[in-house]
Amino acid sequence: MNTIYKFFLCLTVMISASLQLQAQGVPDTYCDDFRNWVRTIGSDEFGGRKPMTPYETKTIDYIAGEFRLLGLKPAFGESYFQTVKEISTTVRIPGNEIKVRASRGSVSLSMLEDVMVWTTRAVDKVRFKDVEFVFCGFGIDAPEYDWNDFEGTDVRGKILIVMVNDPGFCDKSLFRGRNMTYYGRWIYKLEQAQRLGAAGCLIIHNEAAAGYGWHVCVNGHQEGNLSLFDEATGNMDELGIRGWLNEKACRRLFEASGLDYDNALASAKKPGFKAIPLKARSTFSMEVEYEIGETCNVGAVLPGTDLKDECVVFSAHWDHFGAGKPDEKGDAIYNGASDNGSGLAAILMIAKKMQRLPAPRRSILFLAPTSEESGLFGSQYYCDHPVFPMDKTITCINFDCIAPASLTRDITILGGGESSLDSHIMSAAAAQGRYVVFDDDNSDGWFFRSDHWNFVRRGVDAVVMEAGNDLVNPDKPNKYPQASWYHKSNDEYREDWDIDGTIANINLMFSVGLSLANL
Repeated sequence: MNTIYKFFLCLTVMISASLQLQAQGVPDTYCDDFRNWVRTIGSDEFGGRKPMTPYETKTIDYIAGEFRLLGLKPAFGESYFQTVKEISTTVRIPGNEIKVRASRGSVSLSMLEDVMVWTTRAVDKVRFKDVEFVFCGFGIDAPEYDWNDFEGTDVRGKILIVMVNDPGFCDKSLFRGRNMTYYGRWIYKLEQAQRLGAAGCLIIHNEAAAGYGWHVCVNGHQEGNLSLFDEATGNMDELGIRGWLNEKACRRLFEASGLDYDNALASAKKPGFKAIPLKARSTFSMEVEYEIGETCNVGAVLPGTDLKDECVVFSAHWDHFGAGKPDEKGDAIYNGASDNGSGLAAILMIAKKMQRLPAPRRSILFLAPTSEESGLFGSQYYCDHPVFPMDKTITCINFDCIAPASLTRDITILGGGESSLDSHIMSAAAAQGRYVVFDDDNSDGWFFRSDHWNFVRRGVDAVVMEAGNDLVNPDKPNKYPQASWYHKSNDEYREDWDIDGTIANINLMFSVGLSLANL
């Protein structure tokens, strides 16, 4: 590290530390506020906060009302709302299955159990006649890693079958090892299939590689699938079918096509793989119920002073999955108390704290995007139509699923070492007597799975904060680990939530935002 860089890093840390102390000096009387916000937002009264349903109006009006009570100004002219045009689709397949003819027999892929498919097109029916299936490995074209699963293969008009994650998940010497790249995200694979003119894309679900169970695929796409809507095209240039394919069903399909499933996947995990056309075709149709409507991002601004045309963003998505299939207890509401009532409560808490301090130099935008669960669509739209230009946006500090969390001596950061935020985060942690762990195991792709990612794609620095592992009180572990409630109907607020770590983590990122707003 050269001397000049060392000097400026030390200077940044010292200046930042003085601001951390100012931030830490604010009376921490916000635990009850935090609980009240989560308790309210995550209640049955908000119906699971599905966009483009009657519960959206109730949700966004509540958030805007809280912004107004906190004295924040509307972000979008005279409005707290930014309108986003979207399409909602629900697919039905006659007979509830896709029948595939293969060289060694036929296979029936049952909806919900074997496949979970949808479309984003504004049509009553999507038809496929004698469509061919092609196995394209990871579905990746990455020149910088000398990897192209499509080389020499014309996939136009075909349905692609691809694996989730990227080669580094299987071989640490490839790509970035366990630190998943964007090429590993299922959204990238759909984007790439569309760019290549495919008819559709089915992603093989493997729980370890995806980072979540099959229930997440089903609960997230069973009905009311949301996407941004292009009035000029009616979304007709998008994939006709997109979805998830259960690993067991995929094995049956490969065997019926005369392929050894394990050998095919093993070859796809090595450099030099060539796509494998399956000796399998299908004729089927999907009946589509669709609605074109409007949903809203919610935003408020704390104006800055001499640098008011620049901003720091605190964000947390407001949406969840609404109501679905009742669980064993008869509960059909996906409350989303942690995901993401806790994040919304965090930005409200920070807004309240900011209001008690002198006005910052830069403006602070508090943004609650819509449709994060459907594909980060609200934040994508905001970044395409920002209040503050992207080159005037200093950072996006995003909160998602941050409670419950026990207090730890460490704080885990994904994306550290790759942005200018490192010194600020380390300084804020030191002010709390804590230390930072920069995690390079992003094997579940979490860095790409929330709204900050759309800011990163446009050159804005952001990291992902996660709860640490070095418990201050080992006898008081978190009773509700994420795997027990993530994208399930039991994601509900509980009075016995431990939020000591949550509050400390919010205060830490509040301090980082305050530093960046004033430096």
